[in-house]
Amino acid sequence: MVKHGTLLVVDDNKNILTAVQMLLENTFANIIAISNPNQIPAVFVEKSPDVVLLDMNFSSGINSGNEGIYWLREIKKIRPAAQVILFTAYADIELAVKGIKEGATDFIVKPWDNAKMIETLEKAYNQIAHPSDKKKVGDEKCEMFWGDSKEMQQVRKLIEKVALTDANILITGENGTGKEMLAKEIHRLSSRRNGPMVPIDMGAITETLFESELFGHVKGSFTDAHADRVGKFEIAENGTLFLDEIGNLSYHLQAKLLTALQSRTIVRVGSNKPITVNVRLICATNKNLEEMVSKEQFREDLLYRINTIQVHLPALRERTEDIVPLSDIFLAKYASLYKKPSFTLSTDAKKKLMEQPWYGNIRELEHTIEKTVIMSDSQQITADEIDCPRVNQEKKSGDVTTIEDMEFQLIKNAIEKYDGNLSVVASQLGISRQTLYNKIKRYGL
Repeated sequence: MVKHGTLLVVDDNKNILTAVQMLLENTFANIIAISNPNQIPAVFVEKSPDVVLLDMNFSSGINSGNEGIYWLREIKKIRPAAQVILFTAYADIELAVKGIKEGATDFIVKPWDNAKMIETLEKAYNQIAHPSDKKKVGDEKCEMFWGDSKEMQQVRKLIEKVALTDANILITGENGTGKEMLAKEIHRLSSRRNGPMVPIDMGAITETLFESELFGHVKGSFTDAHADRVGKFEIAENGTLFLDEIGNLSYHLQAKLLTALQSRTIVRVGSNKPITVNVRLICATNKNLEEMVSKEQFREDLLYRINTIQVHLPALRERTEDIVPLSDIFLAKYASLYKKPSFTLSTDAKKKLMEQPWYGNIRELEHTIEKTVIMSDSQQITADEIDCPRVNQEKKSGDVTTIEDMEFQLIKNAIEKYDGNLSVVASQLGISRQTLYNKIKRYGL
């Protein structure tokens, strides 16, 4: 029998690890068995497994499967093409379905059937080793909606010119315009397409965890460092590192990021050993970084480093001809998700959608269409069925009708009052910075 591929088995029961290794030693050329899921990123950097057999629970007394789902998501961030088979002692169909929705290929229930396990894992390997002619590994389908507007066609031409280079790219635009989607498209078109695409939300990383998240740490370097951890720079090796909301990075942390970019090396927390990294950098922001530089809120030398090519995504209200086609895409998406018949938009519904300001851009439009699909009982959607709570909000002068509207207006006013200083805004509103950031994302502010 010809052995092929690399299998990673992750389970806290060492007896199971031994049994699986013995069962599959004639099927896979390389089998890596680990009991600590924190080692997963390091294994991917060194060995790049094709198939992962992933246990769902690692902490004693916890059988929710949430740990397995977490590590499934992390694996898919590191190597989207990797085939993940969930390994659970509980035949929980809902958990299995959740895992498959998150990107798992299949699941195996303990105690397992030997023949079934071999068949499942071989099938998973064949999906990555012998992809269909229509879709090769690393050549995923384009998910970017370009539309027909002149503004977006200009962006498309620019992207097609620069994607194949290794130039650092800064994507600007309001929240909800699709900056992360564009970053994924740049990666898909690049020469690094077979490498990982690693996104990091800079606004969601606390200052104390910044270095650990980006550069990694060694065991014992701080209280909770129970094992070595690979940082996002190393995970993105030979691929693309996407730093979203770069404008939210504090001034002193900007210096640490700049040092890593200039030297192309990182040092894990608790170590003195420099590690060379090879990544293509894409950043995104909804802020005016040039203005922040003038106010000494953003380092000018960092801006030059990340801004070799700048791409601006227009707001949805600047490309109104794309609103209805986008709405049709979202109608089909959510009709399928909620198992409803296909929908069409009436003439008055299309007119209403095109007249909205869409301050939250594509994200707000998608959210609105999703609500409409959930609530609608007819296959043709009329204007009355589309709930646009923020219509002409400025003209209403604070006239709001729901708690959601009030919260949106309160946060919007505070951000304007304190000139975008999110720490001060959070303090004045009596909420944590992370809660504020989540609400900003939600409302498209």
